[in-house]
Amino acid sequence: MKNRGFCRFHKNLYFGESVKKHTYAKWQLFHGKGGLGTFCIMRAMSSCDQLDIVNSMLLKQPYYKSNPAYVYGIAGSYKEALDLIVKITEDAVSAGYEGRLVDYLGSVSE
Repeated sequence: MKNRGFCRFHKNLYFGESVKKHTYAKWQLFHGKGGLGTFCIMRAMSSCDQLDIVNSMLLKQPYYKSNPAYVYGIAGSYKEALDLIVKITEDAVSAGYEGRLVDYLGSVSE
């Protein structure tokens, strides 16, 4: 059986300024070893929201082993994750996707 990991990553992953080792941060999250101070921006679980900011400790749950989360960004703090959401929003608005962040992120990955 192929090891699918605890999460999948967006093709153009957003990183916060405090995340220095991008490959190592991705490896930790994929294997369920994320740290307490790491936050992930991921696709929302509910249909009325677009993106969620969650602590990487949440991805250690057994649920995510069989249902990997889709991560759009990795940040070193909650405030930094909010800044990344603002950057994603600015990028989406400049590309003509006002208020449709998931649609913008989907178009970028193609």
